Amino acid sequence: MLVIRYAAGGTSHVGVRLDHEVRRFPDISLAALLRLPAAEFRASLERIAAEGPVEDREIRLLPPVDGRTEVWAAGVTYERSSEARQEESVVADVYSRVYDAARPELFFKSVAWRVAGPGEPVGIRDDSEIDVPEPELALVVNAGGDIVGYTVCDDVSSRSIEGENPLYLPQAKVYAGCCALGPGIRPFWEVPDPYALGIQVEVLRDGHRVWDGTTSTKMLHRRFDDLVAYLGRHLGLPDGAVLSTGTGLVPSLDFTLAVGDTVTVTVDGIGTLSNPVIAADPAAFAR
Repeated sequence: MLVIRYAAGGTSHVGVRLDHEVRRFPDISLAALLRLPAAEFRASLERIAAEGPVEDREIRLLPPVDGRTEVWAAGVTYERSSEARQEESVVADVYSRVYDAARPELFFKSVAWRVAGPGEPVGIRDDSEIDVPEPELALVVNAGGDIVGYTVCDDVSSRSIEGENPLYLPQAKVYAGCCALGPGIRPFWEVPDPYALGIQVEVLRDGHRVWDGTTSTKMLHRRFDDLVAYLGRHLGLPDGAVLSTGTGLVPSLDFTLAVGDTVTVTVDGIGTLSNPVIAADPAAFAR
């Protein structure tokens, strides 16, 4: 099953997508589900999958995050990410040191209302020379700090801004159109080994592939429970969080996204997320 947030009949809903149908939750948000303990979360999903009303209207998928749920991300969790950050940065040793440090790099990525969903645009900054997609597996964490599901993230980033100075990281990572999630949340009990998931990315420009790559979560240098534990230190997450786990796919420095590109990220067993690229004009992303 896939837990989805979607629009139908002029309003947003939460449902469970099964093989051939969507079953709708009655009047609940994803944030409310993420306040539940893991056992209750599972029971609620299984009950709706068995007994919930079947959605008979046309639906449009929305980003699988709402309410006060925050999106965070981890950096330098793959060897390729460490290498790429050192290549781009004028302070390269910062990234080599964090790769092997006990404390991971964690940074805030987005509030729920700023996240793009499937088919919605992501943005690139006009004050950045190099902008890239970062295809990642993201953890869905409840208010109690339990991993209750997984989704796909495109952590869109400015390599040139981050490379100028590590203190520019918030500007490189947090702006209009910087984050996409979807297509939904795969429950934790349906993912037997999250450390053995293939990840693929493809960027199309005028119908032609201009960059692609594959990796696997088996290449991760960090453990998920460790990342979640550090995120929850001295930080309350009343509506849970989405924690993207870093990328092992970074193009060479001669590649940058362009307006009109389409980025498609697939995580095996989780789903596929595709987004067009536009200029990061805040007015274009107003909700």
